[in-house]
Amino acid sequence: MSANRHLGRIVALQTLYEQDFRLECGDKDFSLSQVLKRNIDRYGQTIEDQEFVRRLVAGVNKKQKSLDKLLQPLAPEWPIDQIARMDRIVLRMSAYELLHETKTPPKVAINEAVELAKSFGGENSSKFINGVLGSLLRQQETGTAAKKPTKTAKPAKKKAKK
Repeated sequence: MSANRHLGRIVALQTLYEQDFRLECGDKDFSLSQVLKRNIDRYGQTIEDQEFVRRLVAGVNKKQKSLDKLLQPLAPEWPIDQIARMDRIVLRMSAYELLHETKTPPKVAINEAVELAKSFGGENSSKFINGVLGSLLRQQETGTAAKKPTKTAKPAKKKAKK
C-alpha cells in the first residue's frame, strides 16, 4: 500500500503543479477536475486508493490560503510566492496530509514529502521541506504556534520569468 500511496502522491503533485503553473499563466480554461481525471486515468490500474489522491488534491486546492498562512511563519525569510513552485506544492500537500489525513502517520507524511523533494525539487529542497514540516509537526504536537522559527535550509530558488 505504501508504494501505491507514493505513486498517488506523485499524481497529486503533478496535478497541483499543473494547476499552479497554468493559473499563473492566466489559463482561464483550466479545469482541475479534468486534469485530475486525466492523471488518475494514466495510472488508474496501479493506484488502488484513488480516493486518497482525490482528497489530497481537493483538500490542498480548497485550503491553499490557510495552508500558506500556516506555513509562512515556519520559513519567514522565504515568502510563499518566492519558494520554488515544486517546493511550495510539496509543502502544501504534506501540510494538508499532516493536518487532515488522520490515517497517515505524521512521520510517514514528512518522509514522503522529503522523498518527493529529492525526486522533483532542487538541491536543497529536501532539507528545507524536512525542516519546515518538522517545525509544523512540533507545533501541532505542542498545540502552540512557533514563537521563534527554526533554522531551515534554503529552498530552491524560484526561477525568474523572462
